[in-house]
Amino acid sequence: MNTPTLNTERLILRKFTEDDLEALYAIYSDEEVNRFLPWFPLKNLEETRTFFKERYETQYEKPQAYAYAICMKTDNVPIGYINVDMEDHHDFGYGLRKEFWHRGIVTEAARAVIEQVKMDGLPYITATHDRNNPRSGGVMRNVGMKYQYSYEEQWQPKDILVTFRMYQLNLDGNEERVYRKYWDISDVRFVETEL
Repeated sequence: MNTPTLNTERLILRKFTEDDLEALYAIYSDEEVNRFLPWFPLKNLEETRTFFKERYETQYEKPQAYAYAICMKTDNVPIGYINVDMEDHHDFGYGLRKEFWHRGIVTEAARAVIEQVKMDGLPYITATHDRNNPRSGGVMRNVGMKYQYSYEEQWQPKDILVTFRMYQLNLDGNEERVYRKYWDISDVRFVETEL
C-alpha cells in the first residue's frame, strides 16, 4: 500500500528515487520556492542526497506514506512534491519549481492525493501557510479545505516568528472536528474574519 503511484490528466505522482537527485536539487535549492518552507535551501548534490535519505527513504519504509514527486506525464521528471504526514496532524504540504507556478498543477496533484488518503481511511488532513504567502491558502481553499484559525510560532530551524493560518479538511463526514494542537500550544492565536 505504501505510496501508490497516482495519475491525473497531466501528472504522474510517484515516489522519489535516487535517480531524481538532480531534480530534487532543482526544487529544494531555489530560495524563492523555499522561502516559506521550514528548511534552508539545499546547497549541493551531497546535501540533496542526505535530504533524500532523511526525508524520503525513511518515509517509504513506513507501512503508510504519502510523499510524492509531482511529475509531468511528458517526461516523468519531478518538478515538485506533495505529501501528507502520518503524524496526528496529517499535515498536507507541497512545493513546486517556480517556472511551473500558476498552472493549477499543485491543485491537480492535491485532489488526487486527497482522494487517495480518503479512500485509505484518513479521517482528516490539515495544512498551514505563512500569512505572507496567501497563494498557498488559495490552493488549500481550491481543494475544499476550510480556514480554522491563525497562530504564531517561532519557526525552526530558520528561527523566525511566523503567523500561520491553519486549514483543515475532514474526510470522514465529521464536520465539527477541528485539530486544536497548534491553537493550544501557541500564546498568540486568533481567528481572522477576512482572508
